[in-house]
Amino acid sequence: MNSTSPPADFPNNFSIVIVNYKTPEITKICLELLHQHVGDKNVPVWVVDNYSADESTQYLRTLDWINLIERSVSEPEAGHIAHGKALDMVLERVDTDYLLLMHTDTFVFDKNIFPMILNKCANNKKVVAVGCVEQLNRGTARTVWRYSSRLFKHHYRRLKISMGLRSREPKPYKEVYLKSFFTLWNCKLVKQHGMHFSMDDRVPGYTLQDQMTQLGYVVETLSPRKIFSYLDHIQAGTVAATGGYGKTHRRTKMYNNILKRLNKGDGKA
Repeated sequence: MNSTSPPADFPNNFSIVIVNYKTPEITKICLELLHQHVGDKNVPVWVVDNYSADESTQYLRTLDWINLIERSVSEPEAGHIAHGKALDMVLERVDTDYLLLMHTDTFVFDKNIFPMILNKCANNKKVVAVGCVEQLNRGTARTVWRYSSRLFKHHYRRLKISMGLRSREPKPYKEVYLKSFFTLWNCKLVKQHGMHFSMDDRVPGYTLQDQMTQLGYVVETLSPRKIFSYLDHIQAGTVAATGGYGKTHRRTKMYNNILKRLNKGDGKA
């Protein structure tokens, strides 16, 4: 955890948006930590409940310090589509310069992350977004191995295709898109160009990032080592919380272990 003292002028020119869907335990932890950091800073916090209709919805209704939007739909939606539509509902409503996207499985332990990430935009008016392209800090050895293996698979599949052999399409070996578990967007620039988060059937923000960079704007990336010195994130924690993986899946086990530590109050997971 970082030990530097926060500046006297804690920024309040940003809003925060969190989308909730049937994750009562982690939603409560996420919001309680967030309230400790920005509850007295005049920072608007928006929570969109994506038709959970469970105890997490009831919990959100008890909080008088958040702006709650309860979405309802007439037809089933894919998870990423529902998430993108929820983000766009808040984008339309906020009047702050910036909008910080968070997930319910993101736990902020150091409030200095807010001025740190906002300064990245303030120092360069061409920066449209700041975030991380990785969802966890794998460390140097695991990162090198992951990159190398993906690079090999990518070129191996390209070679097979060039030889006329059957092969899966090569996947990009390098992550380029910011992950929305903790990403700051300059929503004034986004609105200025008539754009939003859910622009097609891709992951919300991916097409937006492509189009804004094509217009000459800059995406600032933070290293996993940097961002995870301020917060914790359960990779795919929202999926694990809603039973999206089997009970023995490694991400389910990771989710349960981190949740136990957080509930015990042992500090950083």
